[in-house]
Amino acid sequence: MKNKISIIVPTYNEKETIISFLEKVTHQISRHNFNAEVIVVDDGSPDGTANLIDNFRKTHPNIILLNRREKMGLASACIYGFGHADSPILGVMDSDFSHAPDALPYLVNPLLHHLCDITVGSRYIHGGRILNWPVRRHVISRTACFLGSLLTSIKDVTSGYFFFRREVISNKILDPVGFKICLEILVKGDYQTIIEVPYTFNDRVTGKSKMGTKEILFYLKHLYKLYTFKRALKKKHVQPV
Repeated sequence: MKNKISIIVPTYNEKETIISFLEKVTHQISRHNFNAEVIVVDDGSPDGTANLIDNFRKTHPNIILLNRREKMGLASACIYGFGHADSPILGVMDSDFSHAPDALPYLVNPLLHHLCDITVGSRYIHGGRILNWPVRRHVISRTACFLGSLLTSIKDVTSGYFFFRREVISNKILDPVGFKICLEILVKGDYQTIIEVPYTFNDRVTGKSKMGTKEILFYLKHLYKLYTFKRALKKKHVQPV
């Protein structure tokens, strides 16, 4: 359908928050009369996350569960979800409430009204903020944004809360390292306009953060690949004299 939206939600051991999250997201969908589905991609969570989702979707037909056998990473789960969606508008949200469901209409409506090609939830523009982060996480996030600042014009380079038109990634090869799928799309996608939408990022209150040394190293490797890609693309478009 023309204005259908597919929201991809990657999960791994999210039993503490997944049902509450789905309730709030489906409430926003109903309240704003969105034609939307929620595609949850679970990477074989051993804590029973998938069973909870399976029960929830019995009374919520717009919830789709995709089970994968093992943990393969957030970015991989998102790409897997994109491949199983047929909507013209795609998006990504985390289920731990770091991505506020209340901000959903502010990211979706600009696309529905053809005001842009991509919307990105931003913590680093006026109106955006972060709650419950230690100083270390602030430093890591700001440094990560600085390192990726030459790849895109947006302020929140490491955002994972975003929506976009399917054509942005049509015929594109997405092969991110780590979990920054949004940055991969911003560098490789075909688009004209982006709107950053301020929102409040709230660090997870249950479970364990997946941010660690391994993910930081993945991000640095991903940056190297993207800068290399961008340089190669620039050379390709330089016309010989």
